[in-house]
Amino acid sequence: MTTASEQPMQEAPPKVRSTHDVNAMPPLGRAIPLGIQHVLAMFVSNVTVPIIIAGAADLSEAQTTLMIQAAMFVAGVATLVQSLGLGPIGARLPIVMGTSFGFVPVLIPIAVGMGVPTALGAALCGGVAMALVGLFLPYVRFLFPPVVTGTFVIMIGTLLMPVGFAYIGGGFGAADFGALHHWLLAALVLVVTIGFHQFGRGIWSEMSPLLGLVTGFVAALAFGYVDFSGLQSAAWFSLPVPFAIGVEFHLSAILPVVLLAVVTCAESIGDIVGTTVGGANREPTHKELSGGVMADGLSSVFAAIFNAYPQISFSQNVGIVALTGVISRFVVAIGGLFLVIAGLLPKLGAIISGIPNSVLGGAVVIMFGMIASAGIKMLSGIEFNKRNMLIMAMALATALGLPAQEGLYSGLSDNLAAIIDSGLIPGALVAIVLNLILPHGERPMRQNV
Repeated sequence: MTTASEQPMQEAPPKVRSTHDVNAMPPLGRAIPLGIQHVLAMFVSNVTVPIIIAGAADLSEAQTTLMIQAAMFVAGVATLVQSLGLGPIGARLPIVMGTSFGFVPVLIPIAVGMGVPTALGAALCGGVAMALVGLFLPYVRFLFPPVVTGTFVIMIGTLLMPVGFAYIGGGFGAADFGALHHWLLAALVLVVTIGFHQFGRGIWSEMSPLLGLVTGFVAALAFGYVDFSGLQSAAWFSLPVPFAIGVEFHLSAILPVVLLAVVTCAESIGDIVGTTVGGANREPTHKELSGGVMADGLSSVFAAIFNAYPQISFSQNVGIVALTGVISRFVVAIGGLFLVIAGLLPKLGAIISGIPNSVLGGAVVIMFGMIASAGIKMLSGIEFNKRNMLIMAMALATALGLPAQEGLYSGLSDNLAAIIDSGLIPGALVAIVLNLILPHGERPMRQNV
């Protein structure tokens, strides 16, 4: 007897070449460039986290290189698990995984004060906590209704927008930040991306971010703005080594990271919802949400073992899905495979790392804006009553206002200050708590006769 759920499997062959079907495999000539554009959008952000923490902890050049290589390799494996699935693990959606920026403010003081092995041990415990949340997500799903996840997706996009413009200026700490050539390169990428996206047809529209990045890269190369300094010192082939840096466990380091990991699950849910709503125009299933969050957690455990930091879905790639409409998970899996190869071939990673920040900025600023737009789209399905509007208002005010006024929480401990400074965590907590305590029913308005 054929069930209704089996029927789509029988009708799959006519759709196998579509990029707008989650379970379709497009022709390789189409899928490979679309997968590579996902990698290019997140590559620099993915390797920036280990560079920042290694620099703060004063690691040697060899250890820093090891952690950069690990970040690429682990992100690739995590992306393959998330997109293709491994038993109940993985959302089986076009979700790109990478090293989370959200943990950086908490991990830096741990790495500096207690050592990088302690930071990795705390990250491992945080991964276990995330996996447990994913496992029991069907029972705690009520904490994340559309008003919470939609608001959270808007917060993600909004808080990332300044990062996009920092890239346009040349990147954080750039000596020539804001120089004219950075603006011109970013503007070129922006114009090409928008032009192909709006006026291109078929694959030309779908590949608009990649075409913009390639155009910007060629222009930067022609004018000598591409940095290949790391290419000569990078090895041709190198295998990641587990526990090469070590793992240590200290309760004072574990507690703040575990708390952050649990709250970060809201970001994972928001990205999963943003992917399905922005790309497939539907809400995710419980299985997709549970498997996706579990994949985040177990990938973070895997990352700590292989000298990398917590993994999470990359929001800029959610923006690509919303921008291009390409939702084939096999396209993203190809990007994951490319990341694994980059982790085994450090010279390839060094070439991609040479893409100027301003070139990336011209593309990611669109993607970050698309994330916020996806959040607005998610909220369009809820009732804009006084209760929901108050939840949105307070969550956004907290997420955007607190980080702008550091003096308000300067007297708190470094760990608490780091959690507040993220913006996302206090904003998510406010949304979750208000959703739980505010009454759902509204008093009927008194009519004047």
